[in-house]
Amino acid sequence: MSTKPVDVGSLKVGSYVVVDGVACTVKSIQISRPGKHGHAKSRIEAVGIIDGQKKIFIKPSHDKMDSPIIEKETAQVISVSGDSASVMDLKSFETFDLKIPSDLIGVVVEGVNIIYWVILKDKVMKQIKKD
Repeated sequence: MSTKPVDVGSLKVGSYVVVDGVACTVKSIQISRPGKHGHAKSRIEAVGIIDGQKKIFIKPSHDKMDSPIIEKETAQVISVSGDSASVMDLKSFETFDLKIPSDLIGVVVEGVNIIYWVILKDKVMKQIKKD
């Protein structure tokens, strides 16, 4: 897995974190004040980048968490069938299938270049590449 450690206290809305092995985007953060014998706690709501599931967790602000390293790559669409596309990476010439997001159905056609993200060994189509 390609991750890097980050402090929970330094997270902001829009940051990426790994929760239960799933890459997520932070949607809200609430920080409680430290108690008499305790530390400040952070209540974090996150949504999975790939599956869209909501996850809520509480951690001390001084703890560390993993943040995924997201690689952005370019590929060319070879063929489209239904809601998936067969694409070829423009650097390694590797071919693989990607699910087409609902907002790109009809726009992704053969021969168009797309940008996809590699997140924790998963590949996700994100957008059409503008030339």
